[in-house]
Amino acid sequence: MGMKTAHEQETSGMYVPPHFREDDRETIFAAIERARLGTLVTVGPAGPLVSHVPMLLDRNASPNGTLLCHLSRANAQWRTPAEDALAIFLGPDAYITPSWYETKDETGKVVPTWNYIAVHVYGPMRVIEEPGELSALIHRLTTQHEAPRDEPWAMTDAPSDFIAGQLRGIVGIEIPLARLVGKWKMSENRSDADFNGVVAGLAASSDPLDRAVANEMATRRLRTDERDPD
Repeated sequence: MGMKTAHEQETSGMYVPPHFREDDRETIFAAIERARLGTLVTVGPAGPLVSHVPMLLDRNASPNGTLLCHLSRANAQWRTPAEDALAIFLGPDAYITPSWYETKDETGKVVPTWNYIAVHVYGPMRVIEEPGELSALIHRLTTQHEAPRDEPWAMTDAPSDFIAGQLRGIVGIEIPLARLVGKWKMSENRSDADFNGVVAGLAASSDPLDRAVANEMATRRLRTDERDPD
């Protein structure tokens, strides 16, 4: 199952104008790994089913990467087969005031907007119930999030019968990715003067999310200039 074209991505999921579209796989993967918590969306007989779960990205398990996570057995979402599950990851976001645009002083024809990063990825959902495979999945998830700690917690720190009981209460989820859709709405449709005004305004904010967006904008512009030199 190969990746769909940009046109297919735009007409079968998130709306992504060309100037906000990100197709670079490494950039999308990095955003998933930074977000960590994903929103899993599937459609059941009664309508959409949604879970917010930490996810691990295995970059090499399939051609477009594979997501791994787990759900409670009490969660009905895993019982409904999903040939095209959707996982959503969000990056930093910020309100953009027209006051930062040079165009405001020139014509006044500007309005507020919002800058944000969103990644939507799709693939068939496989349920993992086999105890050994499920235990290995949870070990990987735990190791990933405990790694930065000075004294990482490990599954072996808890009694084995307790861990076995916990594992009986969950199922693993594996999603080999078929489509990757990235949207970086970072004022790429504005003039250089307006763009620079937004970066300066956000960078001066006391809100760390605003400053994170400013950094993302500046980094993205630098990366774009390196890709497409004059």
